[in-house]
Amino acid sequence: MRRKFTTGFTLLEVLIALLVFSFGLLGMAKLLVISAQTNRGAYLRTQASFLAQSMADRMRANSNWALWSNLYNYPPATAGSPGSCQGSGAACGYAAIASRDLGVWAAQLARFLPGGTGAINCVAGASVPTSTYNMLPPYSGLCTITITWSESAGTIYNAATAAAQTQTFAWDFQP
Repeated sequence: MRRKFTTGFTLLEVLIALLVFSFGLLGMAKLLVISAQTNRGAYLRTQASFLAQSMADRMRANSNWALWSNLYNYPPATAGSPGSCQGSGAACGYAAIASRDLGVWAAQLARFLPGGTGAINCVAGASVPTSTYNMLPPYSGLCTITITWSESAGTIYNAATAAAQTQTFAWDFQP
């Protein structure tokens, strides 16, 4: 009697193929998680860059006298609510504008960055003017804006084991 040979896949071959396919899907899932984490980190760094540029533009828009008087050094030695220049009907001075700018910036840091804090340190150059009317030389100092925030280093799907890493964005510029 002749034996019949069956053709096709055996159960063992199907299980091995299913195992290989499962490992491939797990690798793709891990790649997706890492991609999402990297995308979130890039978004936060972009926000920090935008917030630093926004504050630098505010500093440039205010008079040089505000920079010479160290009104933009932040955090200030005495904490208080920022001054408001809107709706008062009176003209705002350099100090009130600087106070409002710093208050708005601090609120934006807290809103757009998780655990976001900032610091500004301006160091004047050699020639410091003696009065408001003696502002002929431009501000020859150097300002440093430093922004820090917390960024999750763990996995997205397991927030309990996610450790927070502090990220820092520092920028030196001359307004």
